[in-house]
Amino acid sequence: MPEAGAGMSEAGAGRSWRIDTDPDPAACADLLAAAFAREPAVSWICGDSPSVRTHWFRATLRTHAGLDGARRTALVNTDGRLLAAAVLTPPGATPAAGARALWAARTGLRCGPRALGRTLRYLDATDGGAPPGAWTLEFVGVRPDLTGRGAGRLLLDHVLATTPAPGSMYLTTADPANVPLYRHFGFATLRQTPLGPLSVTSMAGTIT
Repeated sequence: MPEAGAGMSEAGAGRSWRIDTDPDPAACADLLAAAFAREPAVSWICGDSPSVRTHWFRATLRTHAGLDGARRTALVNTDGRLLAAAVLTPPGATPAAGARALWAARTGLRCGPRALGRTLRYLDATDGGAPPGAWTLEFVGVRPDLTGRGAGRLLLDHVLATTPAPGSMYLTTADPANVPLYRHFGFATLRQTPLGPLSVTSMAGTIT
């Protein structure tokens, strides 16, 4: 899946923030839909429609939540409101045929055939790129009004520190601005894949 939304910042984090290791999938989807409003791959798939983007994330995270070992992690404030969210897939996990069919039906109905087709093209272009045994960081995004306040860094630090080791973490991003940020976290570029107007960068980092 396309990865890395707004707010991957170096700034300091608020002391009142805490980690939630079991956030609601729909709440995560709504936050990520806002965080990814200008992300190139999601824009290419969903266009400029906030409604299409929200339905796309809800369908995708609903399917992802059914995977054995799937992880969602969120940064929340004292009232429990989500500030940032990350979605991870364990090594080798893929939806069953029935779950994939339901996802396709929901996505096609709510988001339209273009969004469904382009998602499938993205998945096909990046399929098989993860190193053996790697976790996949599907999405990480921050509430847009918190950009520059360190929420993304705090959440990603936690995700990398708590993912089972030894092993590796894999991600893809179509936003060139994210590449140096992930290099800061120890990720290295594996390949670049052209896809329509996009250039998708695949990266991996070691979990120790």
